[in-house]
Amino acid sequence: MDDTAFSGDFLTVGVGAAVVPSYAGSDDYVFTPAPLVFGSIGGVGISPRGAGLALDFIPDGDGVSFDLGPVARMRSDRATQIKDDVVESLGELDRAIEVGGTAGIGFSGVLNPYDVVSVSGDVLWDINGAHEGMTFSPGVSYFTPLSRSMAAVLSLSAEWADEDFHDYYYRVTPAQSLVTGGVLAPFEPSGSGFTQAGATFLMAYDLNNNLADGGWALAGVVGYSRMLGDAKRTPFTSTVGSADQFFGGAGIGYTF
Repeated sequence: MDDTAFSGDFLTVGVGAAVVPSYAGSDDYVFTPAPLVFGSIGGVGISPRGAGLALDFIPDGDGVSFDLGPVARMRSDRATQIKDDVVESLGELDRAIEVGGTAGIGFSGVLNPYDVVSVSGDVLWDINGAHEGMTFSPGVSYFTPLSRSMAAVLSLSAEWADEDFHDYYYRVTPAQSLVTGGVLAPFEPSGSGFTQAGATFLMAYDLNNNLADGGWALAGVVGYSRMLGDAKRTPFTSTVGSADQFFGGAGIGYTF
C-alpha cells in the first residue's frame, strides 16, 4: 500500500441505505441509513461495525499485522421499526449500547500481492441497561482487488451471547403470551449459545478507475445469516419471523 491514498493517514467517509430485517429473526424488512467511516489517523486504525466503530492501536507490519483496541456499537433490535403487529403489541425494547474490545490478525499476499486474510473477534458488554449481557463475535474475511478499479471483500461471521442476552431478546413470558392472544407461546431460553452465523459480500468500484488514488467510489453489499439455537426457536422467529435473514445495501464514499 506504499505510495497510495491508503498509506499513512487517510479517511474514507460514506453514506448509503440498506434493507434489513425489522429485528433479528423478523421476516419483515425495513430501510435504514448506512453511514460508513474507515481509515487510519496517527497510526490508529478505524474500522466500521454495525452501528458502531472499532479502533486498532497496533501499527500494521509487512506480511502479518495485528489488531487490538476498543470497539463500540448500538443494538436496536425491537427498539424501533417493528413491522409485525403481534411483536409490536409487546412494546419496544431499550437500545443496547455495547462496548468492549477487539483483537485480530491479518495475513497479506496470500493468493496475490495485494490480498489480505483477516481473523478477528469482538467481545462486547451492554452498558445501557438493556440486555445487560455479553456477546462474542468471531469472524474471518478475505479482501482482494479484482481490477485496478474494483475490489471485493467476503466475510464470514457468527455471534455468541450469554444468558442475559437470550432472556432479554428471546424469552416470552406467560403474561406476554396472553397479550398476543396466544399467538406467541411462552418460551424460556435454555441459556447462552450462538445466536446466528452468516456471510457478507461487499464490492467497491472507484469512479476514476484507480483504487489507489482515493477519491469517489461506489459500494454495494449483500448478506445472509441464519438464526441459531434459542434465537431460532423463540416464537419471535419461529412463529412470526424467519430463521433466514437477508440484507443488502448500496452507497457512495470519498477517501481523503
